[in-house]
Amino acid sequence: MNLPNLLTILRIFFVPLLVAALVQEDLRIELFGIPIAQEFLALATFLAAALTDLLDGYLARRWKQVTTVGTLLDPVADKLLISAALISLVQIRLIPGWLAILIIAREFAVSGLRSIASAEGYTIQASDLGKTKMATQVIAISLMLVSIRYKDWYSFAMLWMYGVVFFALVSAIQYFAKFWQHIDGQTKQRRRRELITLERHEKTERRRQRRQSRTKAQAAEPTRAPDSPSAPHRPPTPVR
Repeated sequence: MNLPNLLTILRIFFVPLLVAALVQEDLRIELFGIPIAQEFLALATFLAAALTDLLDGYLARRWKQVTTVGTLLDPVADKLLISAALISLVQIRLIPGWLAILIIAREFAVSGLRSIASAEGYTIQASDLGKTKMATQVIAISLMLVSIRYKDWYSFAMLWMYGVVFFALVSAIQYFAKFWQHIDGQTKQRRRRELITLERHEKTERRRQRRQSRTKAQAAEPTRAPDSPSAPHRPPTPVR
């Protein structure tokens, strides 16, 4: 456990706080006697979680503390945060449901592709379009949270949300076009090698079984002594 991994885990704990700040009714929080609106609390929570996303990767690479736990949890934390924010925005009827489903489905599809690539020993690095999509998501969701209080911002925020959809689809197509052919080719080659090895093993096993059958058949035959040659017949010698 190190600081980058702690930041990743902290981002996961921000998810229920974000959902509560968005969907909980009559939530009142005061800071130094000053009431804080729910939408601003949600915005602060979301931005803090997004900041941990930037810091954990930067610190892990800078301090050379890239671990298996961090590699596993970082994409999970990102998807939990974005999915929770989008579903909450659908719940309070700020964005249409199809938009959230489309973005979340893209995340699941790319995650599935990464899992297949990892099983084949191939790592899929984040592309520039994928990073642009993530940055656009943070800006769009932040603007959408601000538009809860300032209604005039809603059209501008929705424009950014459509931008998220665009970059999500384009980056997904890029991932599949760039990596699927490579992964599919590797999978086919591996399966072909497995089939060839299996066929060789079966042939070897059949030959071994045939040899055993011949050995058993030879052992089952009765053993007979060779016939001794008969002595030549001599007439009796006359007695004189």
